[in-house]
Amino acid sequence: MFWVVRAERADGPVLRQNEKATDDGGKLEFLTFPSLEATGIVKHLFTTRLGGVSEGEFSSMNLSFTRGDRAGHVAENYRRIGEALGCVLEDMVASHQTHTTNIRKVSLEDRGKGITSPRDYEDIDGLMTDVSGIVLVTYFADCVPLFFVDAAHRAIGLAHSGWRGTVAGMGSCMVRAMEAAYGTRPEELSVAIGPSICAGCYEVGEDVAGQFGGFPGVVTPGRVKGKYQLDLWEANRQNLLSAGVKSEKIAVTDICTCCNDSYLFSHRASHGRRGNMGAFLGLKEI
Repeated sequence: MFWVVRAERADGPVLRQNEKATDDGGKLEFLTFPSLEATGIVKHLFTTRLGGVSEGEFSSMNLSFTRGDRAGHVAENYRRIGEALGCVLEDMVASHQTHTTNIRKVSLEDRGKGITSPRDYEDIDGLMTDVSGIVLVTYFADCVPLFFVDAAHRAIGLAHSGWRGTVAGMGSCMVRAMEAAYGTRPEELSVAIGPSICAGCYEVGEDVAGQFGGFPGVVTPGRVKGKYQLDLWEANRQNLLSAGVKSEKIAVTDICTCCNDSYLFSHRASHGRRGNMGAFLGLKEI
């Protein structure tokens, strides 16, 4: 198991590291949240860089078809993830991320879109569904993954929240969208804030820092004048609390992408020369 740098948490590790043997004798390593597993209704994971077939800067579990990797390698990487989740590529539905708060309600007609067939939608940073068997997919390399599970109404949501999405309240937007579509009650939601860049690694300028005035304590002075450290984990937690999610039902990652750039893709650490990780979330079949 790969050794990772973790943020300290009073109750111990937040994310579980998992391994699965691959056909070529290697090991696929991925991360899961015990708090989401405890709901009993979902299958999920967050990929690492380990266990795929991509090469070079994409090594080895790259899930992006659009960054210059070989399409055959990416497809094989998805196949391996599907095997770990107990699904096929045609069950997956992918986002089209452009730092919006737009959310798509996913149906059976969307199966395979963005993976095995073209998308007929654009500018979608959040996906939600109440259809068993569909697996939602979003992409990351420092931005924040948000997992939502409503066990009472058997509904799920998955979102991408960079600093723009966080300022715009992506977490709150997903709560409201699930409430409208499925009758979700915020206090019943189990939510996880996934692996992403930590405050210690995320240095921003005044133009970005100034947009977080409504988030107490998330911006602190940087190491040099005119620079600031931005805590996206806490900002997203505040978004969720403001939407009515209970604090004890929010799991906040303890793994930073930038601190662990040999294990996870980090846009900042690699200066943009990298692949994409994926967050996967699906409802188990009844």
